[in-house]
Amino acid sequence: MKKLISSKYLMTIIVVIVATSFFLIFNSNTVSSNEASPGLGSALVKEEPKDRQEYVEIVSGSTYGKLMSETGMTNEISTAIYNASVDQYDLAQIKVGHNIELIYDKDTDELKQLIYKINSEDELIVDREVVNENTVWIAEVSVINYEIRTIIKEARVASSVYQAALDNDIDERAIIELANAFQWSIDFAMDTRVDDTFKFIYEERYLDGEYVMPGQVYAGKYVNAGEVYEVYYFEENEENKGYFDREGNSVQKMFLKAPLSFKYISSGFTTGLRYIEAFNVSTGHRAIDYAAAYGTPIRSVGDGTVVSAGWGGSYGNLIKIRHNGTYSTNYAHLSRFAVNSGQKIKQGDIIGYVGSTGFSTGPHLHYEMVKNGIKINPLREVLPPGEPIEEENKDRFFENIKKWQERLK
Repeated sequence: MKKLISSKYLMTIIVVIVATSFFLIFNSNTVSSNEASPGLGSALVKEEPKDRQEYVEIVSGSTYGKLMSETGMTNEISTAIYNASVDQYDLAQIKVGHNIELIYDKDTDELKQLIYKINSEDELIVDREVVNENTVWIAEVSVINYEIRTIIKEARVASSVYQAALDNDIDERAIIELANAFQWSIDFAMDTRVDDTFKFIYEERYLDGEYVMPGQVYAGKYVNAGEVYEVYYFEENEENKGYFDREGNSVQKMFLKAPLSFKYISSGFTTGLRYIEAFNVSTGHRAIDYAAAYGTPIRSVGDGTVVSAGWGGSYGNLIKIRHNGTYSTNYAHLSRFAVNSGQKIKQGDIIGYVGSTGFSTGPHLHYEMVKNGIKINPLREVLPPGEPIEEENKDRFFENIKKWQERLK
C-alpha cells in the first residue's frame, strides 16, 4: 500500500516538472522574441518601402533646365523628358508659384515619373518606360482627379464682402469665384452696402484627403440693398454654358459692371471709393473713380477696338475703346499701357494699370462710359442679358437648379 502511494506521488511530481519546464521554455522564447521585435504588430507586419517624392518649387527666374540640373538630374534625362512632353505641354512655359513633382523608384531610386500641374484642372504626367530594353519617356495631359465635396456658405456684410468671407471662414478664392459669377450684375466696389447678404454653393476639392482649393460655384444668391440677385451654373451645350438667372436668362452681358476685378480691390483698397459727378454744363458728363493700388490691372468691360492709347492731357495716360456704334469707354490716369491703338480686345482683357498721371492727387482709375456721344452713369445703365436657354432645354434647366434653390432658401 505504501509503495502504491509513493508511485502515485512520483508520477505527479514528474508531470509537474515537465509542465513547468515546457512553460519556462515557451516563456523564454516569447520574451526573446519581444526583445528582438518590440510590439506584436511590428513582429508580424513589415512596412513596405515607398517611392521617394521630391517637390521642386518654381521661383522667379527659374527655367525647367536649370531646376532639373539643381536636382542632380542629367542633361540627357531632362532633355528626353522635355522632348517627350513638348507636343502635350511645353515645359519651357512653367509658371512661378507652381511645383514640379519628381517620383523616384523605391528599389532603384531612379527617376520614374515627373508631374507638373498645368492649372487647377489639368496636369502633365511623364512616365519612364522600358521598350525593347531601351528607356523611353511617355507624356500625357490628364484631368486632375479630385475628391469633390459640396459646401454651402453664407454671410452678412458689415464692412466689405471680402471681410465678411474671412469672418465666416470662407476661402478667399471661393469668394473671388462668387464675385466672378456676379461680375456682370454687381460692382463690388461701388454697389455693396452694409447688411447685404450672400449665400452660395460650391465645390471644395481634395487630393489624398487634404483640402486643395475651391472649385465650381454651382449657385449663389446676393441681396444688395434689398434687391435679390441669383445665379445658377448650367451647361445647355458646348456652345452655351455658364451662369443663368432663375428664368434661364444668361447673366453675362455686353459690359462688366466694373473695370477692376474683385480679386484686386477686395483686400482693402476700396477705402475712399466714391461716385463722382464732374459736371460739365454742355454735356453733364459723369465718371466713376476707383481708388486702387498703383499698378492694379485694369480690364476692358467689353469687346471692342482700342481707338487710342496715349497721353490725354489732364487725363494723363488715357485709353479709349469703341465697343460698337452706340457705346465706348474711357480709362484715365494709367501708369502704363498693355494695349496699342487699333488692337482688337475681348471683355476682361487687361488693357493697362492704375496710376496717377495727369491731374491726379493719388493712384486711381477714372472710368467713363459714353453712349451715343454722351457720357452716362455706367452704374445705372440697364443692359440686356446674353443668350437665354432655348425653350426645349428649359425643363432640364429648371429640374437641374431645383435642388440648388431649395438649399439657398
